[in-house]
Amino acid sequence: MAVERRRVLRNLCGATAAGAAGSLLGACSGTTAAPPKRPVATSPSPAARRAASSAASPAVASPAALPPHLPDQVRHGPRDRPNVALTFHGQGAPDLAEAVLSTAERAGARLTVLAVGTWLDAHPGIARRILSGGHDLGNHTQHHVDISAMGAADAYREIDDCARRLRRLTGSAGTWFRPSQAVLATPLVQRQARKAGYAHCLSYDVDSLDYTDPGAGAVRGTVLAAVRPGSVVSMHLGHTGTLEALPGILDGLRSRGLSAVTATRMVRA
Repeated sequence: MAVERRRVLRNLCGATAAGAAGSLLGACSGTTAAPPKRPVATSPSPAARRAASSAASPAVASPAALPPHLPDQVRHGPRDRPNVALTFHGQGAPDLAEAVLSTAERAGARLTVLAVGTWLDAHPGIARRILSGGHDLGNHTQHHVDISAMGAADAYREIDDCARRLRRLTGSAGTWFRPSQAVLATPLVQRQARKAGYAHCLSYDVDSLDYTDPGAGAVRGTVLAAVRPGSVVSMHLGHTGTLEALPGILDGLRSRGLSAVTATRMVRA
């Protein structure tokens, strides 16, 4: 038995490629291989630690730079280009939000969602879903309160709290801030938005009034009656009538040669 075992081992060693012979040397010689030497533990350099940290973090593209000539408050884009920005205040049932995003994507449209921080807290997966569909994602305050009635510290907290959630969920606070319960940001709110990292506030020139729930036909009619090249349209997630109106709005835009694009793309086109 011992002779047979030595013969098998000799055959195995002879058939082993030279590069692997070292790893089988102990078995082939009938001796126990010495344990490999343990590498001397060294502390990684600061540069190595930074590289490892960056590799572990999710790769998220930074928001695209905006043209330097933009006003502090953007109410519309260029009027000489066939683009429109459909912007949505981000809150409400996530299944309705998903349906709005999917409807737009099937039509080749891209939207801009200004998210409320408490909505992101309740549905954290929605942030990545918006970005993965090629849409814009921005800040619409943490609690959707009347920010125009606040002092500087409270207004800043509302903006910064939402920005922190966006950064935690996506790696970026987004490009745009829209004040809550206001068409335009007051000078005080504009200053707080800049302090929080938003150079421009995104307003609008077309109000769909969809939050009043007038029905899909009324929402569609209101938008198509007022929209023109460069328009920024205010709409809301979480309303069934808005979802039902969207296909007709997109068809109406297309029939006029207009494309629904993100607000960032519209001002950079």
